[in-house]
Amino acid sequence: MALSLEQKKAIVAEVADIAASAHSAVAAEYRGLTVGEMTALRAKAREDNVYLRVVKNTLAQRAVRGSDFECMADGMVGPLVFAFSQEDPGAAARVVESFSKEHKQLVVKMVSIGGKLLDTSEISTLAKMPTYDQAVSMLMAVMKAPVEKLARTVNEVPGKLVRTVAAIRDAKDAA
Repeated sequence: MALSLEQKKAIVAEVADIAASAHSAVAAEYRGLTVGEMTALRAKAREDNVYLRVVKNTLAQRAVRGSDFECMADGMVGPLVFAFSQEDPGAAARVVESFSKEHKQLVVKMVSIGGKLLDTSEISTLAKMPTYDQAVSMLMAVMKAPVEKLARTVNEVPGKLVRTVAAIRDAKDAA
């Protein structure tokens, strides 16, 4: 079914709006996936707050024009599904990578973050990026370690004094 000009404009506007606010994007070829498998992929993407959309390549090229993902425009060939990370930069990569491990028909073609086109082998690196909450937790652990070490060191001085006095008392009692 052919799309009208108004429908095409709406699709371009929607994808352009998402691309403008997205942190990263992954484009994967979905040739050979069944409808049920695509539905499962879309459900997983919704759970992880990833915008997933199959768009004609010419419309997608227009949508990413002027955004950080303009570097992907030249590689838009064949049937592609686009995944945009909305909150967490690694979310789209995690969804696509985990799904492609189970379904070999889903082949990653392009990965982009921060206006740079990455090699497709780097999708696992992007997928392993910590979420915001994980990053804050790791930062707090690093910031807390010196304070804990200082508290243990300061507490050790009176503890050593008490052990020394107890040893002297025991020595005098034994004599």
